[in-house]
Amino acid sequence: MQESPLIGFSDGPIEKKKGTFYYTNKIGGTPDPIPGISDAYNQCAVCDGILGHVVQIYCPLAASPYHRTINVFACPNPQCSGKPESWKALRSQFLESEMKQPLALQDMNGLQVKQAAMSTTDWCDEADDWGMEAENNEPESRSQAHTETAQPVMDSLTAGLDVSNRLQGLCLNWPGDHGGAVPPTAVPTFQPFYISVVEEADLVGHDDLQHANKLLREYEEREGVAVGEIGTCEGEGAEKYEKAEAKHGDAVFSSFMKRISLCPEQVLRYSWSGSPLFIAEPPSNINQMVPTCAQCGSPRVFEFQLMPTLVSLLRSKDLSSELVLEFGTVLVYTCRDSCWTSGSNAPVKEFLFVQADPDQKLFK
Repeated sequence: MQESPLIGFSDGPIEKKKGTFYYTNKIGGTPDPIPGISDAYNQCAVCDGILGHVVQIYCPLAASPYHRTINVFACPNPQCSGKPESWKALRSQFLESEMKQPLALQDMNGLQVKQAAMSTTDWCDEADDWGMEAENNEPESRSQAHTETAQPVMDSLTAGLDVSNRLQGLCLNWPGDHGGAVPPTAVPTFQPFYISVVEEADLVGHDDLQHANKLLREYEEREGVAVGEIGTCEGEGAEKYEKAEAKHGDAVFSSFMKRISLCPEQVLRYSWSGSPLFIAEPPSNINQMVPTCAQCGSPRVFEFQLMPTLVSLLRSKDLSSELVLEFGTVLVYTCRDSCWTSGSNAPVKEFLFVQADPDQKLFK
């Protein structure tokens, strides 16, 4: 039986005075590099522009000693919209034992991903803490939505880092042949938001089903399609979608709408080595399209995807300028073995599959 996916949603803006770190799960802002990893600007392969930071996900594997963060970038240039070459996913890792002064993290069981026999629930023991912040050396809840405060976020963390090691890999130059420093104002920056998470299975309650089915009926009336009622998933009985044809002839999209109706505000779905939720019919050879890891040759597995509701949150941090990023869903596939070279100061590039939204107006 496949484990229940984890659902990420926006949990409020990040204030300027609040610091974020590589273990902060967030939308937008600027990436927080893992200690020793270079902080180079990323260039769009389509227009040569600078990519904006879309999300940062802290996701250490349960059976691994590595801290592990994935950052996703995209080009806000309208001409690059929908082109996978304008996206980039970078995975960074490090061992505390490699630091001259080990980090003062007290509890790293907050967000762990199942691996081999590990279950998703093992990863999600403290999943509500994706968006916790650091202040006064103690974890602090930012809203009533947080019922746990186990995320090990402390101001003393930065004091525990070896400054020279942190600055050693810092790079303010363009990658490739660009040698000049890039002015901070030239970097497209989206407004930052915290991400919190729940298990999808926890959303399937009586009240939730009533609300989900209400949304579903509204969608059926709007699209002229009948996709059936949503029921709970028990035992081996995974959710089964009825065959249906929407006005636009896309049954996959109808199934997508049915599934996300449990939590329409979701911006991210996480299911390490699980199954993605396609918004449109994928290519028949989708599995062959996902390349093996360029570093170790191991197969890549699906890890998480960005959802269309995220589009409405991706607005420029600079109110005097406009940034627009359109997509249906973005699937991120990573190395199954999460390979890493000891002492490396460069992140590993992973694979993304971008699908356009067949009906973007539904999420505006």
